[in-house]
Amino acid sequence: MFSLVIAAPEPIRARSRGQKLPGMLATAASLRVQSSWDVETTTTVIALRSLARRFRTLNTQAKEHEKTIRAIIRSWRPDLLEEFDVGAIVAATVLCAWSHPGRIHSEAAFAMLAGVAPIPANSGQVTNRYRLNRYGDRQLNRALHVIVQSRIHYDDPTRAYVARRTTESKTSREIKRYLSRYIARDLYRLLENGPIKA
Repeated sequence: MFSLVIAAPEPIRARSRGQKLPGMLATAASLRVQSSWDVETTTTVIALRSLARRFRTLNTQAKEHEKTIRAIIRSWRPDLLEEFDVGAIVAATVLCAWSHPGRIHSEAAFAMLAGVAPIPANSGQVTNRYRLNRYGDRQLNRALHVIVQSRIHYDDPTRAYVARRTTESKTSREIKRYLSRYIARDLYRLLENGPIKA
């Protein structure tokens, strides 16, 4: 969308100048072809309008699907949605990977499935460095990454942890790996133990 607007003829580009994506989409969706325009301008307007309207349709459908997914999760595992920054899509991804109690025998196995278990990066006989695990369920790995990123920005205890680990000369990548592992452990324990009964 941005690329098409930037490459559009000046009269069309001027209409979207200074707008953010929602404004650009609204402007593009309301464009009308004028008979005085040349072929390039007309074709650009038709493409922009088509893309903007298609985006609106897909966005509406995505919101409806997310609402349905949220209702399913609320009926099955509402405790998962109460976790900090676990939304409907992330919760659905975690639940699909976990499946049911007993399927994954330990939190270490869940971390390995998620691709967040540390892999030794040996150099001789001493192992003091670890690297990211590139294996496992990449969708589950992505879901944990989303939680980590959100907590780094909005969760005060996580931010304090990042600051402490940074003073210990840990890299950003290492810190995110640690956080992903902790979150995997917490989610596994929550999923296996089930919601707490009142």
